Amino acid sequence: RKSRKITECSKASNCSATLPYVIGNETGTKLRLLSLFFSSLCFHRALTPHLDFDPDLFQLLNMVKIDQKLAQELAENARKVAIPGKGILAADESTGTIKKRFDNIGVENTEPNRAAYRELLFKTKGMGQYISGCILFEETLYQKTATGESMVELLKAEGVLPGIKVDKGIVPLPLSDGETATQGLDGLGKRCAEYYQAGARFAKWRAVLQIDAAMGKPSNLSIQETAHTLARYAAICQENGLVPIVEPEILADGSHDIDVCADATERTLAAVFKALNDHHVLLEGALLKPNMVTPGNEFKGGMKHDEVAFYTIRTLKRTVPPALPGIMFLSGGQSEEDASLNLNAMNQMGPHPWQLSFSYGRALQASVLKKWIGEAKNVPAAQATFLERAKANGEAQLGKYSGGAGGKEAAGSLFEKKYVY
Repeated sequence: RKSRKITECSKASNCSATLPYVIGNETGTKLRLLSLFFSSLCFHRALTPHLDFDPDLFQLLNMVKIDQKLAQELAENARKVAIPGKGILAADESTGTIKKRFDNIGVENTEPNRAAYRELLFKTKGMGQYISGCILFEETLYQKTATGESMVELLKAEGVLPGIKVDKGIVPLPLSDGETATQGLDGLGKRCAEYYQAGARFAKWRAVLQIDAAMGKPSNLSIQETAHTLARYAAICQENGLVPIVEPEILADGSHDIDVCADATERTLAAVFKALNDHHVLLEGALLKPNMVTPGNEFKGGMKHDEVAFYTIRTLKRTVPPALPGIMFLSGGQSEEDASLNLNAMNQMGPHPWQLSFSYGRALQASVLKKWIGEAKNVPAAQATFLERAKANGEAQLGKYSGGAGGKEAAGSLFEKKYVY
């Protein structure tokens, strides 16, 4: 009775109900009684079709069985990340991926060097003006600086919410034509509980799909595997207090036009949100990290910012419920400048039912790494570069970016074929 109010059917043959969107502290007995109640209502409805029952009442058995306090925490943290003018720094490169980044600038891939680089980013004064959340690799979540400062505490000092990458990478999808599945569900609940205790408040799981129209990719098998696994992951995260970022990335590899990408993205997102609903995921406490709808990297017609904005917004409006607080785009190998300009073009088409923002890795860090090159004397210049790029994307989130941040260096493509990390 404390968690819901059910108004009895009146003699005037009218039935209505006022119910929360989340059930709190319901026992199995109560749910069985409610099931019987629904059955009797349905039977009565069949005999008396002229009666008008409140449709909200019939959704009760499909609602999320989640503690109200937990639901509120998830929703609040999702809104903290998806806040106007800010976005996510994706600093969750695995040890192998950061090696590639360091190799490009001649820096040895050691734990002290990785810590020094993350410290450079997290100690950038003012980053909290434009960065609301930061995705970490597991090593970084527990890592300290050379002087013993916690990386998590450095982020909190700037008002940045710590997050954690929880998937274990991609593996071949059996009996498919080179498509992949993401692993990491085993033991995920235990790991999420530990990450929460360590200070993480949101998580990220990346699934990867490919486009090849001639080969029928992404296949229905690949889409359904992606949707099911992302939904399982999201439900486990929420059960353990972490806001799940759902990332179904469709790679930009190929020579296809933008219509092909739009079709693949629409089919994928439709399946993902159907699965999230089936698994009772609380959308108000979740976030989406999709690819933008773009032509393939080898498409000869090039990419137009207004065209990317139109197709991406159209796809999202067709598939993403407005209950979701925010959509945090991945950059997908776009140049730093293109990633900002495309986001800006989308937000200039607003208002939208969700916050449209960024969750960039390469598109926030590529120029920073080139400025740093492992030298302590270069830290201030590298931090200034990072802040400039973060500001550009913060302005793009508001639809107020005029372009030009970073100069010519920011215009270079960051595409990597069949990108994994």
